[in-house]
This record gives sequence, C-alpha cells and structure tokens, in this order.
Amino acid sequence: MWASFWAWYERTYTLNVSIALCLFLLQIAHLIWLFGAVVWAKVFGAPLFTFNDFWQFAIILVDYTEVPALISVSFIYINELRGKWHIKNALYLAFLNIQWLHLFWITDEFVVASFTGSAPVALPLWLAWVAISIDYLELPVMFDVLMKFITAIKEKRLGDFLRHQLRES
Repeated sequence: MWASFWAWYERTYTLNVSIALCLFLLQIAHLIWLFGAVVWAKVFGAPLFTFNDFWQFAIILVDYTEVPALISVSFIYINELRGKWHIKNALYLAFLNIQWLHLFWITDEFVVASFTGSAPVALPLWLAWVAISIDYLELPVMFDVLMKFITAIKEKRLGDFLRHQLRES
C-alpha cells in the first residue's frame, strides 16, 4: 500500500508540492499578525496594527489551514528522506512537526492572553516566547519548499505529470 502511495506521490510531485506550498504560504499572514499585533505590542506597548472583525476572521481561517499545510509539507520531507538521508530534511521535518506541540500545547489565545495578563490559565511569559519561536521555525521551511517548487518546475515535472498522469485518467 505504501509503495503505491509513494509511487503516486512521485508521479504527482509538482502538484503535491504546489498544493503544499500554497497552504504553507498562507501561514505568512499568521506570522505577520503574530509579529505586528502580539510581539510588537509586548515590546513597544501598543500593537503595530489592529484588525477589524473581517480581517480577524480571515486570520482565524488562515490559522486553520496550518493543519493541512503541516501534513502536506511533512510528506515532502518524508519523501525526500525515503530517497536519501540528509540532515537538512530531517531538521526541517522536525521544525514542521514541533508545530503540533505548539498547536495543541499553547494556542495563540493563550499567548496573547499571557502577554495581556488576561489568561484563563496562567502561563509564564517565557513559555509564550517559546511558542512564538516555534511558530517562526516555519520560515526556513517555507523558503525551502518554495525552492523545491521552483526546481520541480525547472525540471518540467509538471509537464510530465500533465502528459502522462492525466492521459491515464
């Protein structure tokens, strides 16, 4: 079963990387919000910007795309590690999957609440900074996935997919 899954994954690599990249790049909006509304406010006493209800809702929706982004981007690195062990791929897979700890252990609500002092559960301030740092571990991985996408396009893997895979369907 896994062999056929990975064979399909390889045949549709560019499509898979494209979807993963799109989902993952949405997280930039979340990281900008985190910096401007949370970190900036803690360091300088007032947020760099505030969102109205519409944009706040949009950020919440983007935040929910983190789960499929983590899964799809993890597949990229698992696939790479299947072919050849490389410390960078293992490290980036770890950077990605520490996000699960962040998602289930400390949510943004708790981070913001600990900075503002209205936390339903008291968390130490240093723990909030750890949670923020975990979020920003996505940045080097985002860049690497973008490079993988560009490489796949240059290698014409999308054309191969369209010529062969869609013809078989």
